[in-house]
Amino acid sequence: MTDYTVEFVGTEETIQVSEKRTILQACLDAGIAQEYSCRVGMCLACSAEIIEGEVTQPAAHALTESEAESYALTCMARPQSDLKLHRGRYPPSVEDAAPAGATAADD
Repeated sequence: MTDYTVEFVGTEETIQVSEKRTILQACLDAGIAQEYSCRVGMCLACSAEIIEGEVTQPAAHALTESEAESYALTCMARPQSDLKLHRGRYPPSVEDAAPAGATAADD
């Protein structure tokens, strides 16, 4: 089993995550306040932009195939390499649908 380093941009938080665990599980175990809601890849509450690295997330139903290349749903995503993630960043399809004046959550 391989462990990868997951660094969260802007918060200086870093955790080790096994390729067999979700990033959300590892965050919760480490006491990191990662936002989440449904835990089944549908609500986007746990979304993070992938700055560097790769994940596997076959059950991330709320993301299109192209969005899944740049965004991770931490409740579904398992690391496939060391990662840099920016939490609270949402795919453009969500940003485009937001009411005027709304902004993405910032850490």
